[in-house]
Amino acid sequence: RKEFVDLYVNYVLNESIRKPFEDFVQGFLRGCPGRKWKMFLPAELQTVLQGHTKCDWHLLEKSVMYGRYKSLDKTIRNFWTVFHKLPEEKKKMFLVFLSGSDRIPACGLEHFKFCIVDPQVKNPDELHLVANTCHHILFLPR
Repeated sequence: RKEFVDLYVNYVLNESIRKPFEDFVQGFLRGCPGRKWKMFLPAELQTVLQGHTKCDWHLLEKSVMYGRYKSLDKTIRNFWTVFHKLPEEKKKMFLVFLSGSDRIPACGLEHFKFCIVDPQVKNPDELHLVANTCHHILFLPR
């Protein structure tokens, strides 16, 4: 029985996925040359490829730049008050809206910059929130 279990486990975990895994590795290494990736431990490589999953939202607030706003403007204070009351899932949804991803790049929050800009429209009540995901700009009407 032990031999059967050992052979079965080997088949399921190794042999049955060998060809698809080799195809994946070949494709991955074509886009990302192997020598450069070998310096990372698996957890580090995952962070480089996927980004950070945990965020210090107060650090994010400190790294924001403002366009036609000041950090003490009522609109900005209200924005951050509401933002910090949101559940974690909603904060990540905001990050997706702003950047296109729910993760912070591997370089960390201290290097993740975004800008909140006043679009200066005549009637701000007629304008909804807009984000430029390429440049991490949030157009927040007053």
